[in-house]
Order: sequence, then structure tokens, then C-alpha cells
Amino acid sequence: MTAREVVRVVERLGFVFRRQKGSHAIYRRSADRARVVVPMHGGEVIRPGTLLGMLKDMGITADEFRGLV
Repeated sequence: MTAREVVRVVERLGFVFRRQKGSHAIYRRSADRARVVVPMHGGEVIRPGTLLGMLKDMGITADEFRGLV
């Protein structure tokens, strides 16, 4: 998955863009103060391990993520 595809899911889950530091966009969800950092490295594909860590930060499973794509 690319960063843009992940951002769409992150926003569907209620996260809002807060800031960007370098090539990393930081999204926050005010309901539970959760934070997700999305690496915005052009059109590159996000590595599986990185994506799994992001899913953990979002509080969802891989199956839930697939349902939101």
C-alpha cells in the first residue's frame, strides 16, 4: 500500500492531520488521543512491518484495515 491509500483509511477512522516533520505526517484522533505517523515517501510502498505497527497505533486488526480500503 502507498501512503495515500493508508491516509484515506486513517481519515475514515477519524484521525485528523496535525503536522508534518520531514517526510512523516502525524495524524491524531481527539476521541482517544491516539496518534499515527504516516511515512510520506513519494509513491513508495509502505513495508509490511511498518504497516503492522501503524495498525497497532490505530487500534485495528489487519482484517478491519482490509475492510476499510
